[in-house]
Amino acid sequence: MSTNNSEILNQIGLNGFDTGYAVIAVGVLLIFTLVIFILLIVQIVKTNKLKKRLDQFLLGKDGLSLEQDIIGLFEDNKLLKNVADENKKDIRILYKKLESSYQKMGLVKYDAFSQMGGQLSFSLALLDENHNGFIINSVHSTEGCYSYTKEIKNGECKISLGQEEAEALAIAMGEAEK
Repeated sequence: MSTNNSEILNQIGLNGFDTGYAVIAVGVLLIFTLVIFILLIVQIVKTNKLKKRLDQFLLGKDGLSLEQDIIGLFEDNKLLKNVADENKKDIRILYKKLESSYQKMGLVKYDAFSQMGGQLSFSLALLDENHNGFIINSVHSTEGCYSYTKEIKNGECKISLGQEEAEALAIAMGEAEK
């Protein structure tokens, strides 16, 4: 048998080659192939697990519908951003309008005359954010009711204020003692 092997080896130009090395090389190649095959099986298992996770994530949706969902979310995001920008503009306008609206109030009720009871007279101060506005003073007596207004600019009045009017103004400006 070795002569047949020698003849074959002679014909291919390997007459001095030891066949033991060939057996070792074939064994190493078989082991290497087995290792590669095991690694392939491990990769197939990992890929199957990943595929199951992806299928669970997509919940039966195909790639096109998922892409449409993502595009829809981006469109919604753009819409929300535009709405938020419009809301910011509207809020700025509202703040500007609020500056000139009456938002501070001071009310003092009193008896204008000693013969009247029930504190039917009052001084009412209405001011905006910049302390501009007016004071209404209503005096009730047995003969009738008289109302007066005084303009307030930057928290001050050009006409002298009565005690109750000054107190109502201080309350509206937040300067009254508590």
